[in-house]
Amino acid sequence: MGNKPGRPKNQTARREALVDAAGRAIAERGLEGLRIKDIAAEAGMSAGSVLYYYPEMDELVLEVHRGAVERYLAARQGAADGATGAAARLRALVGSGLPGGSGDAVHGLLFELHRRADRSSGHATLMASLFAREVALYATVLEVGAAIGEFTLTEPVTDLARNLVALEDGYGLHIVSRNAELTPDVARRLLLGYARTVTGCPEL
Repeated sequence: MGNKPGRPKNQTARREALVDAAGRAIAERGLEGLRIKDIAAEAGMSAGSVLYYYPEMDELVLEVHRGAVERYLAARQGAADGATGAAARLRALVGSGLPGGSGDAVHGLLFELHRRADRSSGHATLMASLFAREVALYATVLEVGAAIGEFTLTEPVTDLARNLVALEDGYGLHIVSRNAELTPDVARRLLLGYARTVTGCPEL
């Protein structure tokens, strides 16, 4: 027997396409005004098809958040892995953690989704996990740099790593909020200045 008319042959692929479409819709319209028909339009399918795969909008938005976190972390890990030496890896991490501008789609989407954390334990867990894993990325580079003598750390590794991530988040929010006084270049310079101070590494 063949498939029923209109039934997708690959439901996993269709769900992934819906998550991607929802992410685009959220990035363009924000969460407050998000509607099923917006997602359907982005995905090129009917509103009924969206509801077939995701009867609850919250479930779909949570999947968008989960996917955005994983892609963002993979990109950051890749940036660090592509550099040689502790100083270069730290510079790469700093570069990968800041928005490229007010229209940065990845950071804009993450900031928008993080707004759900105060109302949803699922989103709160994802936000906390993202922070912890970013801290771990920085901590690894700082620990290796100290071990090979490139860095002389002024504070415990975890404290420094948390401060770096928090500074990124703070500067990033200003960048996506169109603060003309805090451009990506300025934010990067300030972050690297902090990194030089706490590592004693002039190469930063």
